[in-house]
Amino acid sequence: MNIAFYSPLKSPNHPVPSGDRLMARQLIAAMRQAGHTVTVASELRSFTPTPEGDDLPALRLAAEAEVDRLSGEWRAAAKPDVWFTYHTYYKAPDLIGPVLARRFGIAYMTAEASYSRRRNIGVWAQAQAELAEAVAMAAANICFTQRDRQGLEQAVPSASLVMLPPFLDPGPFLALPPKPEPGRLITVAMMRPGDKMASYRLLAAALERIVDLPWTLSVVGDGPARDEVRALFSPFSPGRVTFHGERAPAEIASLLSQSAIYVWPGCGEAYGLAYLEAQAASLPVVAQATAGVPEVVSHGATGLLTPPDDPVAYGEAIARLLLDESERQALAAAARNFARDERSMARASVILDDILKRLQANA
Repeated sequence: MNIAFYSPLKSPNHPVPSGDRLMARQLIAAMRQAGHTVTVASELRSFTPTPEGDDLPALRLAAEAEVDRLSGEWRAAAKPDVWFTYHTYYKAPDLIGPVLARRFGIAYMTAEASYSRRRNIGVWAQAQAELAEAVAMAAANICFTQRDRQGLEQAVPSASLVMLPPFLDPGPFLALPPKPEPGRLITVAMMRPGDKMASYRLLAAALERIVDLPWTLSVVGDGPARDEVRALFSPFSPGRVTFHGERAPAEIASLLSQSAIYVWPGCGEAYGLAYLEAQAASLPVVAQATAGVPEVVSHGATGLLTPPDDPVAYGEAIARLLLDESERQALAAAARNFARDERSMARASVILDDILKRLQANA
């Protein structure tokens, strides 16, 4: 099938790395792996950071221009079979796809669409009303987590919903044999205000409580809050915490392969592809049982999940794996198997292909 792909929050071609950009790229790769043609239809970013939405009128004009541009291209050549929108929500509405899908009579799809009733304020309320209409008209709405599925079911009872668990390409991580340095902790995360900063704060607070144990921490990531993050870890003695900055995927895979435990609380995480990468590299994960984290980390099987906002429990979980190497190794082996066998791109490609074939059959 010929698929027009659109990510209103962040294009897969965006220069700044993030989990959102990575998942967009992986969805494209998985559909191409199944033999479909996928084209990024638009680079327009419809991000509306505040409910006041001062820039929304300009965005709507830009979206109209994109609709006109694509309409002209499709009339001159050929229209796609499917419009596929990834991660539309109240801050990033799809202002293009629904219009074109209706105009040209093509199937409309979403992946990781989400709805939050408490965000029905200001321009976000209108964005969510349009989101609900788009979800209702979609031939299929792909949900990565039960949390998002339940939210859409409540907001749009008539929606056609299908599940696709979060996935990754485990190849680069499986290619490196695990060589964990004893006591080496690692985290990979952007440094920015909000939930990311909250996770860094909780991690630092937890590590303060187990400073007597033999651990070191590697921090991979960068961003506007880098100075604040460094300040959080400044009380630790020299050599305990190493900041690696932003690294290329191959470098991250190498650093993971040399580490023993992946530590990231995951405040507000939709699910966290970094958790899957760590597990593919044979690292047990210590995270919180919050938001979408339990969708990618299995407590007692591939890692340990602690109650939210509890640095004492979080520190105790890290200490447990530092002190029990047999448990750490058992979780590490199960984590690698889970990422390889249950959350691979190859498996996701089969699921996506089945969804697309059913759309084609019902067209």
